Amino acid sequence: MEAEKGRWILILAGLIINIALGAIYAYSIIQIPIKRLFETVYSLKTTATEMQLPFIVFLLMFALMMPLMGKYIEKYGPRKIAILGGIVVGMGWFAASFATSPLSLVILYGVIGGIGVGMVYNCPIVTSGRWFPDKHGLAVGLTLLGFGFSAAITGPLMDFLMVTYGVENSLRILGALYAVMIIVCALVLRFPPAGWTPNRWRPPKVTTKTMTVDFMRNEMVRTRTFYGLWICFTIGTLAGLLAIGVAKPVGLEVAKNIGISEKEISAVLTALVIPFACCNGFGRPLFGWIVDKLKPMRAASISFMLIFLASIAIYLYPASLVFYAIVFAILWLNLGGWLAIAPALTATFFGVRDYARNYGLVFTAYGAGAVIGNLLVGQAKDIFGAYIAAFPYVAVLALLGLLVALVTFKPPKKA
Repeated sequence: MEAEKGRWILILAGLIINIALGAIYAYSIIQIPIKRLFETVYSLKTTATEMQLPFIVFLLMFALMMPLMGKYIEKYGPRKIAILGGIVVGMGWFAASFATSPLSLVILYGVIGGIGVGMVYNCPIVTSGRWFPDKHGLAVGLTLLGFGFSAAITGPLMDFLMVTYGVENSLRILGALYAVMIIVCALVLRFPPAGWTPNRWRPPKVTTKTMTVDFMRNEMVRTRTFYGLWICFTIGTLAGLLAIGVAKPVGLEVAKNIGISEKEISAVLTALVIPFACCNGFGRPLFGWIVDKLKPMRAASISFMLIFLASIAIYLYPASLVFYAIVFAILWLNLGGWLAIAPALTATFFGVRDYARNYGLVFTAYGAGAVIGNLLVGQAKDIFGAYIAAFPYVAVLALLGLLVALVTFKPPKKA
């Protein structure tokens, strides 16, 4: 009974850890102050693409590191890995305060911070799943809510610190804070004893109706379904991560188009990160429900049509704060959606026997989406003078994703 009650503490700990990890989603809040620091203190003229690179590299390192940590979590336990990763996360944010150029920010913040998040990310997820075989989806979903909602908490905090203490001191405070949050909460992470099951719960019986074909990773990569899922996941995360990376800069563009100064609108744009982050958080359970209730193809279709319509709307109405708020809420929602769609479809199409390695490979699409999306929006700003110029390309990619899903989202057959 003690374990039965105590396991809920692990959900809370995992949620708090994910709030610290998900602070990267508030990057657009700190991007502008850091850009000003480089230009005023270090006399560096920076481009939009250069300022997107730390965000890109952070997410890329996260995506590449995450699947590599599975065997170490099993070998050393989630507590030790999460504590070590928490130290690395804190080091990344703290070290960023010493950056004097976009390149040094890429190394100190992007590489170090991204590696740290990749080390920690799976620790609370795997722990929650082991302790809640009876409520696996709910447990993992609640744990991941912290990542999705993080920007709603960390965004206003970052803005306050930047204004009050300046860029360098703020990054040091944030580094120490995130390290403490992760390390303290990691102390309670542990796997259940061998053979433990929740009170009065029995594993469901496997029947011919519930039996699915399990694909090992080397078998999965031989299927067309895998490549279709990888491409669709890339496009879905591309749109969302692009929107997260430039949420505030695009808002400033829209404000400028209607004659509102940065000073007048800055606080409003920072406040809008809160509902955007809530949409990101709610996207996970919402699209998870859609995948469960409808066919996988329909979930992907809904997502891609929303991305298409949102991208066209912001391009056609670049002088409307209402459209800006709606469009970015939709794009943040869809990022959360694909972080539910992709793992669900990985299990549906390829089974659970080799799920950890299978989804680890599928998750590299998240890194690809971060790179392509943020390079696209950075180049749009540098070439056309406006971030909004990237959105017609996003709309075309959404239609491509819809077509790929239509052709490939079918149960694969073993060779």
